Amino acid sequence: MPPAKRGKAKVDPSKPTESAKANNFPSCIRSLTPSSVAITIHAKPGSKTASVTDISDEAVGVQIDAPARDGEANAALLDYISSVLGVKRRQVSIGTGSKSRDKTVIVEDATMQYVFDALEKVSKDQR
Repeated sequence: MPPAKRGKAKVDPSKPTESAKANNFPSCIRSLTPSSVAITIHAKPGSKTASVTDISDEAVGVQIDAPARDGEANAALLDYISSVLGVKRRQVSIGTGSKSRDKTVIVEDATMQYVFDALEKVSKDQR
């Protein structure tokens, strides 16, 4: 058996970690590192207002109040997610899917519990 490779461990953002399964979080919210969380988002650009429409195992549905052109919807999505989570804008970035409706948004310096609670609260407030 070859020796283990050294360096940073590669984390696949598409696979939930064991801690995500243990705490019964939806699989669309998963931990990347102890201080980073990945959120799978299904963006719906061109809406009148920005809002979280639903949270399922597949993705968090988010309506965006910007058109899907020249990155406007992506910028609006990151601004909205950072305001919902109460984190600085620089802590939120798009990991994958910048040209797709299905995106992975990375939140730095946050826990899965904190992200889930904030998204759940906003989702229930808008019903």
